Formats: sequence, structure tokens, C-alpha cells
Amino acid sequence: MANREEVIEIKVADRCIVGTIVAPSVLMPGALFIHGWAGDQSQYLARARAIAALGCVCLTCDLYGHARSASYIDTVTREHSLADVLAAYDALVGLPVVDHAAIAVIGSSYGGYLAAILSTLRPVKWLGLRAPALYQDADWALPKQLIDREQLMVYRRSTVAPASNRALSACARFEGDALLVESEHDDIVPAAVLVNYRAAFGRARSLTFRMLAGADHALSDQASQDAYTAVLTKWLSEMLVGERRAEATEGTGVRQTAAE
Repeated sequence: MANREEVIEIKVADRCIVGTIVAPSVLMPGALFIHGWAGDQSQYLARARAIAALGCVCLTCDLYGHARSASYIDTVTREHSLADVLAAYDALVGLPVVDHAAIAVIGSSYGGYLAAILSTLRPVKWLGLRAPALYQDADWALPKQLIDREQLMVYRRSTVAPASNRALSACARFEGDALLVESEHDDIVPAAVLVNYRAAFGRARSLTFRMLAGADHALSDQASQDAYTAVLTKWLSEMLVGERRAEATEGTGVRQTAAE
């Protein structure tokens, strides 16, 4: 575990001596999970528990218009949902044990789309997108339920330049580590969307791509659910291990120099 150090003055009668407190760091990485459209936080609770076991503070939430507020779903715009995601992020990093410099955001479908945009508005170190959706910027303020589905699918099957789409532009600016997961038999987010997302991540420190063989968009069978959980847990575990190794190296204060 990495250490934190604090220089203090210790009073001794009418004088002071200087000391250094060396203590284990209590800060932990944070992970925000964002569910898809018409879903709820239960889709990520089991995975959040698995990630928490790795030493990570996790937060799941129900977006407005979902779960207990499902009666309002017809009025929900992407602006509403982005506001929810920003508030959830701020709640997570507001916890005193969370390391603000080590935040993961994980999203599926609509949640993946929102997660990508979030990365331009808040610091995100690790970005995990499963079957991230794609929408035209022009109808941003339109209630999502009113978006023309046929036009949307035509758009999703086309080549989209990052500069013309808010989510793809966010991915093009992202410089952390990214995970992109595709379902082999996805009829909601077709393969062309994943091609657009992959092409956008040109500045990412690393990009991991995984295909879930035989899976549909909703991961309807248990095998697909388990496969995604395994991919996500392995990837984030590798990210966290790398982070801790870097912290441990910094904590030693040892510098490597050329042999004399």
C-alpha cells in the first residue's frame, strides 16, 4: 500500500523539533456505474460489489425517469440524464475516502454514451463502455422517447466523424485508459457504432476491445452476463494494480540513475 507523508513541528518546551509522519494512504479509487435506457442500477450492483472487493469505492444509481421515477420517462432528455450523471459523480468524489485522481466511469448503452460525454466535464482516469449508444447532437433537447427510431438506426449504421458528435468528440479527447465491449449479435447498437467509437480513441493511453461472442444487446442469457462481468472485472483489476504499483514506486522516493 502507498504511504502518505506529512512534515510536522513538535513543540518541546520553548522550542520545536521537526518530524515526518508516514502513514498508509487511506484514499481509494472510485467507480461510477451508469445503466442503460429503461434499465436501473440493479444491472450493475453485482458487478459493483465485485469491483468493491478489489479495493474500490463504487456508486450505482437510478437515472431520472427510471425505477421509482419511471412514470416520467417520456419527458426525459439527454440534458436531464447528463445532469444526473454529473450529480452522481460529484457525490462519489465527495466521499472523503475517494481518490479524486483515480476515478473509473462504467456505462452500458445509453449509459456508455453519457459516460463518454462525462469525461469532458469531470476528471476520468478509466472509461469502460459496453455497447455505447450513439445519438445525433441536433436533437439533444428532445425527449429521448420522441427520437425517430428509423432515422436513428440509419445514423448508427453510418460512419460518423468525432468532430460531428459530442460523445465521439469526448472519446477523441480522452487520454486515460479505455475499455470498449461489443455484443456479437447487437441489433440496437450495430457494429458500425463500435467502429466509430474505436476510431475516436486516438489519444487514449490504452484501449482494450472485447467482443462478447453470441451476446445480444441486453445480454439476455446468463453466459453473456458472466462474460461481461469477467471482462470488466479483469480490466479494472489490471488498471487498479497498475495504479497501486505506480503509487508504491512514488512512495519509495527512490530514483533510478545511470551507473557510474
